[in-house]
Amino acid sequence: MTRYAMITGASSGIGLAMAEALARRGRSLILVARQREALESVAIELTQRFGVEVLFRACDLSEPLRLSGFLLELEEGERHIDLLVNCAAIRSYGHFLAQDWMREQDLIELNVLALTRLCHSVGNAMAVQGGGQILNVASLAAFQPGPWMASYAASKAYVLHFSEALREELKQSGVKVSVLCPGPVHSADRVIDRLHNSGRVLSPEEVALYTVRALARNRAVIIPGRRNRWLARSGRLGSRWLVRKIAGAINIAYRPR
Repeated sequence: MTRYAMITGASSGIGLAMAEALARRGRSLILVARQREALESVAIELTQRFGVEVLFRACDLSEPLRLSGFLLELEEGERHIDLLVNCAAIRSYGHFLAQDWMREQDLIELNVLALTRLCHSVGNAMAVQGGGQILNVASLAAFQPGPWMASYAASKAYVLHFSEALREELKQSGVKVSVLCPGPVHSADRVIDRLHNSGRVLSPEEVALYTVRALARNRAVIIPGRRNRWLARSGRLGSRWLVRKIAGAINIAYRPR
């Protein structure tokens, strides 16, 4: 029986880099994202380059009804998923009260609810099958409050703590759970692009390579980059008020303009 790695948010960024890193290692893939044309292009390219089977499904996971339909398809299908990579996420910047509420709701639906439902559904299937592995993508922002990106940082804190708890719960069922907490990653995002120009960030490909190796070692919390690992620990050393002030100052400095 063919085993698949399913990756959400697979059309760009870390999700796309993870798809390439896994395809390079001969893994069959199921790619999920909103943009059908982008997914189809990625699937064709990975199949041609690495000779692996790549399936794809265009689905907006932030919409509960579409997510329910997708999960029903997975449950009724015969695809054996032994690796779930939850990369799909929405980012927000700026004063919370100035944000469009519908976008904030979509952020919570995708970053928190969709990820949790996918872990529940696919995790149950893995437990029945005797094992599997789940990788949830959080962020370095998960380790402290995030003024000026409050909802995003809070959603990633949820992902970090949820994943660590799930790891303990699922040990006996043979399902391994890890959480990836990358720092800023080079992308089309203007904020991240300014950080990239300052030489402070890794590329998605570097993050994916580090992550795949860490998954093979069943690492619980994966933080690529020595500087990022230091930053993750440093939040525990200062007073909460100081951590909030510093995080807010950094987020203001690199907010979109």
